[in-house]
Amino acid sequence: MAACKSFLLLLFTIFMALKPANSLPAVFPTPTHFQSLFKQAKNPKPNIPYSSHYFPQVLDHFTFQPKSSKIFYQKYLINRHYWHQGAPLFVYTGNEGDIEWFAANTGFLLDIAPKFQALVVFVEHRFYGESMPFGNESYKSAETLGYLNSQQALADFAVLITSLKQNLSSEASPVMVFGGSYGGMLAAWFRLKYPHIAMGALASSAPILQFDDIVPWSSFYDAVSQDFKDASLNCFEVIKGSWEELEALSAQREGLAELSRTFRTCKDLHSIYSARDWLWTAFVSTAMVNYPTDANFMMPLPAYPVQQMCKIIDGFPAGATRLSRAFAAASLYYNYSQARKCFDIEHAADVHGLHLWDWQVCTEMVMPMTCSNQSMFPSSGFDYQEFAEQCMKTHGVRPRPHWITTEFGGKRIEQVLKRFGSNIVFSNGMQDPWSRGGVLKNISASIIALVTEKGAHHVDFRSATKDDPAWLKELRRREVEIIQRWINEYYADYR
Repeated sequence: MAACKSFLLLLFTIFMALKPANSLPAVFPTPTHFQSLFKQAKNPKPNIPYSSHYFPQVLDHFTFQPKSSKIFYQKYLINRHYWHQGAPLFVYTGNEGDIEWFAANTGFLLDIAPKFQALVVFVEHRFYGESMPFGNESYKSAETLGYLNSQQALADFAVLITSLKQNLSSEASPVMVFGGSYGGMLAAWFRLKYPHIAMGALASSAPILQFDDIVPWSSFYDAVSQDFKDASLNCFEVIKGSWEELEALSAQREGLAELSRTFRTCKDLHSIYSARDWLWTAFVSTAMVNYPTDANFMMPLPAYPVQQMCKIIDGFPAGATRLSRAFAAASLYYNYSQARKCFDIEHAADVHGLHLWDWQVCTEMVMPMTCSNQSMFPSSGFDYQEFAEQCMKTHGVRPRPHWITTEFGGKRIEQVLKRFGSNIVFSNGMQDPWSRGGVLKNISASIIALVTEKGAHHVDFRSATKDDPAWLKELRRREVEIIQRWINEYYADYR
């Protein structure tokens, strides 16, 4: 069973009724999250202290054809509570989903806004959430989706920020952009592309080096595996062996029926792949959000959920199967509240508006991933031709695997950025699998890498709590100190 293909090959069936296909498993990571976010139940609207606004945005910033002048309305959120005229603007560059969801899970900006008397703005990425240029027809075909890319998104941010400062009569206000995950990539790229608009960027968990062959293709899944191995070697070995048991059980005459019982499914399974992907999603997502406090970003989870999963596995009697232990551990991810009596494994709803990420992967966001022999997932390689054919079949486009490094760079980043870049903080936690594609060493005095051993996916952007460990408090303190220094320098230069 080819369980561990590149995430590029893993993206299609999640949006195509989970069709069984040996070469196309349904689980795929986006820089922010996993399939598990497509929960079955409707999520309540987040309670966020922002007012919603809609900016008339041009469809195509880079051509002057008649269609390019089409206007759509881009959603953005504002909190003015701490702001006064001339004070900084803190702008979050939106990710691949509903902006209210990101605002609800990015409390850091509001936590530090009083110190800086900052205006806080969250801008939604085009084609996600409510910012749909063609309404319900926005993802109908390549003709409309062709306007969905990172360059257009960055231009959106630039135009909106410039207009906002003019409307506020606050052209002198410094702008600091923030972003986590894909949003962090956009924040870093925005500072490089539009330095006259943003005086600095804080990019948390931004895998800007996950392209071409800059980092090993196996690094993501090696990092997931290392998280579980660090928690318990036995836990790692059990998960590693569970895939073989899953395949063996599925080959039996009543294998799917037995799997349905083992996985406590609400309806009988039609394919082994949905069961495999259910496990896969739980382990990878939990590694990403191995936060030091209780959290509800992807699913409601306890503090350090990887360790809690491994405690479940290690607590089983010696005679238990590896598959039953793996299922019990994964159940923590899906059912920490113990509210579910069964699992609807084969059907999921896109409650956060993530469904267009597969278009971006099939065009510019080509981040090959493989599984090495060191991984707790079955080893495999990456076949670009197979991936390109699937993109052509699904969307009618072929990927441009080298476009991101051509447009934004990445190779020899230390030599390049230290000569022309400035005022970017890259923060990464080494328990986050995406950290392996991030900037982990200082490039210059003002292009700074803040790395924490125990940090998970953009944990520094979460709201501060009384239970935060000392290392997390220190990380945020350093970030605030750097932001303050840059703002002071900005005002000194402006005068």
